[in-house]
Amino acid sequence: MRLGIISALAEEQHGLIEALQSPYKLVHGMREYTGGKLWEIDAVCVLSRIGKVAAAMTASILVEKFGVTHIVFTGVAGSGDKNVKVGDIVVAEELVQHDFDASPLFPQFEIPLTGLSRFATDTALTQRLATAAAQTTRVHRGLIASGDQFIGKLTQIQGLKAAFPDLLAVEMEGAAVAQVCFELGIPFAIIRTISDNANDNAAVDFMHFIKTVASRYAYEVIENFCKA
Repeated sequence: MRLGIISALAEEQHGLIEALQSPYKLVHGMREYTGGKLWEIDAVCVLSRIGKVAAAMTASILVEKFGVTHIVFTGVAGSGDKNVKVGDIVVAEELVQHDFDASPLFPQFEIPLTGLSRFATDTALTQRLATAAAQTTRVHRGLIASGDQFIGKLTQIQGLKAAFPDLLAVEMEGAAVAQVCFELGIPFAIIRTISDNANDNAAVDFMHFIKTVASRYAYEVIENFCKA
């Protein structure tokens, strides 16, 4: 296994780069990729930055230039369900791009020429990640929706819940990584710590959470994952 670890922001990956043994760095496409051994696993860590295009580009480079065989995305998200609380972790089983609509040429949410609107994560990798996360906090498994917008209004999350009744979390990158990995045949998993309730207080809650909690959770989960 050569593991690619992606996060959108530095706080979501804090400590992991410092934990790499025999690290080496390479700047490519305005991103710094850091490789080395992470608890005996060959790994490459990188910050994708925010949004679906940024995440898709990063995932593609990890595979094509760095030869990673598996990808894990770790970060934060807004809650998409009343039973998913701040501080909980959602491990994706499926991902959808909630802002994609090529209708009437294709059904709403379906990605053209794939026949899919939802992309499934790798079963074995997801189970391993969920087991690792369960050692840190409460874990949920299910649907995560991604889009190029920060969900920070109650009306937005209500609309998404109406479209996807099984929705657990909302964020801005995971489904793009899922599409890239599907098309390249790369096993992948997505983990998100809930930072806010995707409502009118989301922006304030997000910034506080990401500075105080997100980095610790990400570090602990990935450590547990690698040591398993």
